[in-house]
Amino acid sequence: MCEANVYLEKDGKEELLLEAVYLIEPDGQMWRLENIFGEQKIIKANFKLLALSEEKIVLKEVDG
Repeated sequence: MCEANVYLEKDGKEELLLEAVYLIEPDGQMWRLENIFGEQKIIKANFKLLALSEEKIVLKEVDG
């Protein structure tokens, strides 16, 4: 199975949002994330980066 850690960029800094994410589902500017432990988060953000070699995804915070 492939998982990645998802980070949220705020004020130019990346903060870990959720580890071992296997599902990312977009809905406009909203993203539903789910990890292998059953944790879910829904966040309003823009997609910024997918780095498969680093198993890293970065979302950028949206105001409002």
